[in-house]
Amino acid sequence: MTGFPFPQHTLESAPPASRRIMAAMARQRGQVPAGVARLASSPELLDGFLKASGLFEGSSLDPVAREVVILTIATRNGCHICVAMHTAKLVALGAGADLVAALRDQRPLPDERLAAVQEFTLDVITTAGAVSQESLGAFLGRGYTARNALEVVLGIGAHTMSTLANRMTGAPLDDELRPFAWEEPAAVT
Repeated sequence: MTGFPFPQHTLESAPPASRRIMAAMARQRGQVPAGVARLASSPELLDGFLKASGLFEGSSLDPVAREVVILTIATRNGCHICVAMHTAKLVALGAGADLVAALRDQRPLPDERLAAVQEFTLDVITTAGAVSQESLGAFLGRGYTARNALEVVLGIGAHTMSTLANRMTGAPLDDELRPFAWEEPAAVT
């Protein structure tokens, strides 16, 4: 392969089907985020991710629990953009530094109810959805519902798209996310 196949698209260089999404992002944020500019090479992926992410944002899981799902996936998949972006969201939501640090370091969470979300998310991924009755029972036992269990699957699906695509395209971190930058922990041998 010659050359880098994932350009940092502008409104002028992007495929026509991506331009509407990019223009909306530019209006909303004042610029097109780098990840969006790279994902614009596939209007279908970009639109699919944004729709699935929007559906997850509208789910019945509370905002902090949704961010736990997202950061669990982002750290597991090593997506520096997603970790930084969702760290910023957790901080904006008023999450404690201990919760944020545990998520970023891939450690068990200090809050038992949110730890159940983290553990269940990892179990759904590890078992490809074939969670045990014990795992599901532990999640439900913390006050979550069967609907919430399926919403975790939605969050995993949506944010697996973005984490994998961001890594594949080598999308850089936007300047406003630099204060929340993350380095993937070294593998334990």
